[in-house]
Amino acid sequence: MAKITSVTPGFYRIPLNPPLSDSMHGIISAFELITVRVTDADGQEGVGYTYTTGRNGAGIYEILKREIAEIVAGDDADLIEHLWTKVWWALHYGGRGGPSVLAQSALDIALWDLKARRAKLPLWKLLGGNDPNVPCYAGGVDLELTPAELLKQTDANLKKGFRAIKMKVGRPALHEDVEKIAAMRKHLGAGFPLMVDANMKWSVDESIRAARAFQPYELTWLEEPIIPDDVAGHVRVVRDGGLPIAAGENLRTLWEFKALIAAGGVTFPEPDVTNCGGVTPFMKIAHLAEAFNLPVTSHGAHDVTVHLLAACPNRAFLEAHGFGLDRYIADPLVLKDGNAPAPDRLGHGITFDWKGLEAIRG
Repeated sequence: MAKITSVTPGFYRIPLNPPLSDSMHGIISAFELITVRVTDADGQEGVGYTYTTGRNGAGIYEILKREIAEIVAGDDADLIEHLWTKVWWALHYGGRGGPSVLAQSALDIALWDLKARRAKLPLWKLLGGNDPNVPCYAGGVDLELTPAELLKQTDANLKKGFRAIKMKVGRPALHEDVEKIAAMRKHLGAGFPLMVDANMKWSVDESIRAARAFQPYELTWLEEPIIPDDVAGHVRVVRDGGLPIAAGENLRTLWEFKALIAAGGVTFPEPDVTNCGGVTPFMKIAHLAEAFNLPVTSHGAHDVTVHLLAACPNRAFLEAHGFGLDRYIADPLVLKDGNAPAPDRLGHGITFDWKGLEAIRG
């Protein structure tokens, strides 16, 4: 039995210089990083984390500290499904999403990290293993950039080894988005994977109009055109817009993904391991997508998610999400021929610079 002896959360604010912005979240001056370290009776440790775009991080930290640590104390860390269900229902009445599920996600990641370390395996192999070389794209937060600035950023990403790019859309006038997409397609050439992300900016009719305007530019997908709650609206956009649709980074449960996928409202399901409940539901969502013959992509937390997609035969692209975390971990994600190789280090292989993080404690 891998008895849980301690659950230790941490809360940090990673400043962004310059600040970032998209069509709906406003100016983002810092990302909040909430970590959790789970130790077993043998002294082995697993680490998990989640993040926010600047708000509610303290609430997530307090849930880990005040609630989850008590709920799982003394339990067997190897019984991850049992612990997931126990935490979910303990927090359900006052949770069922929001900060609670982000806190649960961090715990679940830590438990899987601990389990893989105890098994002396990298996480992607513990999860079944498929292909360690995961196609990877650069996800820019670049809505306010001019076309010239966007192309300059793109050249920097190409120099880093990316062979797929995502850009933001949702400018006040649709023609501004079209002009920037046209400039990117001309710059990148035919066949280069190019995605666009609206961050829930539009109504259903606006999304359909935008998708039709973007059709000539050979987009891999249009991401989050509308709010995540409108399943029927997603179905209309998929049906009438004429573009593949990626969505799911703001869905919080397996059951929300079931509703969207079964209705035909998404082409690329896109869970985020740090807010969908952790590794446990992420893999269920990926297999649900596989059952519907859909490719699964990801949002955020690429250092963890590379392991998950490396274990999925229906994986599409991994998003490399640059919010400054690389400065505080020992071995940032690497690229090789446009792919992100899943590391062979034990567990998820992330080693935080805890001393460096102390300087930005929240």
